[in-house]
Amino acid sequence: MKKHTEQFKLAVVQHYLNGVDGYETVAQYHDVGRALVRRWVAFYRSHGVDGLKQKHTAYTADFKLSALQHMWENKLSYAATAAVFNIRGQCYLGIWERCYREGGIDALTPRPRGRPAKMPDPNTSNPPAPEPAPTDETRSRDELVTELNYLRMENAYLKKLKALVQADQQAAAARAKRK
Repeated sequence: MKKHTEQFKLAVVQHYLNGVDGYETVAQYHDVGRALVRRWVAFYRSHGVDGLKQKHTAYTADFKLSALQHMWENKLSYAATAAVFNIRGQCYLGIWERCYREGGIDALTPRPRGRPAKMPDPNTSNPPAPEPAPTDETRSRDELVTELNYLRMENAYLKKLKALVQADQQAAAARAKRK
């Protein structure tokens, strides 16, 4: 998308407003689209030089609804309504209209943008403190016996795994000697 400076837009609008040439001739002379010249002229007529400046605005649900109601009551096009309300993208009106017809006023409320945070904010949520681990003196005999059996089983498993790895290494060394 080609971005045009405010001075360039103003020069194009003033060329048209001199009254000598039409939209098509002005567009060809400045190498821009006819619809773009028409849009710039409409914005200039409605809002002056401020209508030609770049604008980054998040519109509220009330503003969107008032723009739609004005468009419906006065039977205006998207382009004419965008010029009246200084909305740079006339396509937004079509999107807003569809959302309003599908979901009402709630569908016009702006949604948070971007990817949601993966981790919750540590200041907002206070998880309960972890319970302290029980010491050997406070645990029952059955709990200690169960843990001892688990540790013995884990130790036997690791010994068996180590023996298998050593056997594989010895077999690989023996194959390497044969070659």
